[in-house]
Amino acid sequence: MNLNQVTLPTTDLDRSVAFYRSMGFTLIVHSPPRYARFECPDGDATFSLHRVDHPTGNSGVVVYFECADLDARVDGLVVAGFEFTKRPTDERWLWREARLVDPSGNVICLFSAGENRKRPPWRVVT
Repeated sequence: MNLNQVTLPTTDLDRSVAFYRSMGFTLIVHSPPRYARFECPDGDATFSLHRVDHPTGNSGVVVYFECADLDARVDGLVVAGFEFTKRPTDERWLWREARLVDPSGNVICLFSAGENRKRPPWRVVT
């Protein structure tokens, strides 16, 4: 089994499409006014946006995008006008993370974890 995609709610499809394209994602499906789908710049993952009529509120969901060049990528996005709620920070779980919020309030985490992404020191041994 492999994760195919994650779908995020959006109250403004056009604004959200512009946001993610500006972040460097490739728009591969555009079906306004309700749906858009993107490819990530690296790897094989995709994600989509689906327009909703009312904001969904804070669901507690965070979407993580791994970046080998986290600090440089965040610096470039800041120069391009993106506002981060948290700049790159070394976390106790051995990841370096930065966070921002998309136009519909979805929390996005850009991170770098290296070998600790799937093999942290506390990984369950089977």
